[in-house]
Amino acid sequence: QVQLVESGGGLVQAGGSLRLSCAASGRTFSSYEMGWFRQAPGKEREFVGAISWNRGTTYYSDSVKGRFTISRDNAKNTVYLQMNSLRPEDTAVYYCASKETVVSAYNYWGQGTQVTVTS
Repeated sequence: QVQLVESGGGLVQAGGSLRLSCAASGRTFSSYEMGWFRQAPGKEREFVGAISWNRGTTYYSDSVKGRFTISRDNAKNTVYLQMNSLRPEDTAVYYCASKETVVSAYNYWGQGTQVTVTS
């Protein structure tokens, strides 16, 4: 199994920045890609972006492209989500998740960290 722990959430004003971290442990060698998701109250979970462990290839949803950046530190088994130019609509619980192949579903999830953006 892979255990995931997010950190770095908090309260920030619109236009500000936050960096979330996701530390992976356990069978991390089985993880192909790490994704970030978010879920706002009353809404479905939304894909934010993802990064592959091997090549560091990233892709993002249109709603965050150009504002959010995902990076990884393979030595620390940690993935980061740098969020800039935050908007009130970015308010959500943010989750990281792991999947084992390019076509598999995300099968390991963290507990989530709250991000609140005030106007």
